[in-house]
Amino acid sequence: MPPRRVRPSLYISVDIEADGPIPGPYSMLSLGAAVAGVQDADGFTAADPAARTFYRELRPISEEFVPEALAVSGLDRERLREQGIEPSLALAQFAHWVREVSDGAQPVMCGYPAPYDWTFLYWYLIRFTGSSPFGHSGCLDMKTLYATKAGLPLRAVAKRAMPPELLSTRRHTHHALDDAIEQAELFANLMAWAGPPES
Repeated sequence: MPPRRVRPSLYISVDIEADGPIPGPYSMLSLGAAVAGVQDADGFTAADPAARTFYRELRPISEEFVPEALAVSGLDRERLREQGIEPSLALAQFAHWVREVSDGAQPVMCGYPAPYDWTFLYWYLIRFTGSSPFGHSGCLDMKTLYATKAGLPLRAVAKRAMPPELLSTRRHTHHALDDAIEQAELFANLMAWAGPPES
């Protein structure tokens, strides 16, 4: 029997800005995404992270927020209450974009670190569209990827301790699209990295 053909993985760097620690009581206020590259049987091919992107600012879903969390993003909840896109529309548009850019491949969300962003993204997708183009587990954490390649405990990992050549030259701005593009460059560098030199 011939081997089963495995579909390529299309990695999409995602960054979200939210006004609290968990979705539901708190709101995702912005969502940025950038195609980082594709992996098939021949290896990983990086993409220009600024070439295929997605960005939306969303209307808050509750009155609750943590001032410190809101301050990180610099977003104005009052403006978003008036001008933000309804979450059901924004997430439907995002799911359509993911399916469009990943045609023929399986989309995988990647983030640094992924768990926070994935928690909001997956909750919003299920709550407002009923499904996720990533499935329930199509998520890769760049922090874990680095820890594995570097041979370090996960909790010992921080960007400031990474080799400079792995880091993006772009600034981390806490604007969801800027940061998604920055993280896409980090991801491509991590995928190409063989690990630290043997001592």
